[in-house]
Amino acid sequence: MKKGIFMCLIAVLFFACKSASSTASTDTTLSTKLDKSTQVALKGNWVLTNVSYPGSDYIKVNSFDLADSKCFIGSTWSFISNNNKGNMALTSPSCTGFSSPIVWSINNQGLFVLKILNAGEKAKKVRDGYLLKVSGVSESSFQLIDNINVGGQVKDVVYQFQRAN
Repeated sequence: MKKGIFMCLIAVLFFACKSASSTASTDTTLSTKLDKSTQVALKGNWVLTNVSYPGSDYIKVNSFDLADSKCFIGSTWSFISNNNKGNMALTSPSCTGFSSPIVWSINNQGLFVLKILNAGEKAKKVRDGYLLKVSGVSESSFQLIDNINVGGQVKDVVYQFQRAN
């Protein structure tokens, strides 16, 4: 019996589960009113420079259901604030490359709403998305904060962005 508990503990140490609050289908009411001033502040090109979370040496996080969180370091993101579109591209040489159009917004609850689209796909056809908290917005940097469930405890995953232009 103890061996089974030990194996379960090892599984918890190496994999993290996404919490329900990090997808667009949450139990709380999501405001559709936009925070246009914060959206305008994010307009432009950005590089994701760091991903941090407690236990990152032992836990793998599959960010946005695309790749290991470490693959997002160095990724490029473009945000167009007047139409809430953009693009993101994973460019790490040690990971599989990926590029996709995105649709995004920031609501008045401070939540960054993100949909990753397939080529030629309309945003209204995409039912799944991601909700992240926006934090520390300045002219040159900001953070997006996601939540993961590790062994029944919610932990923050912080994506650090730096302005590219």
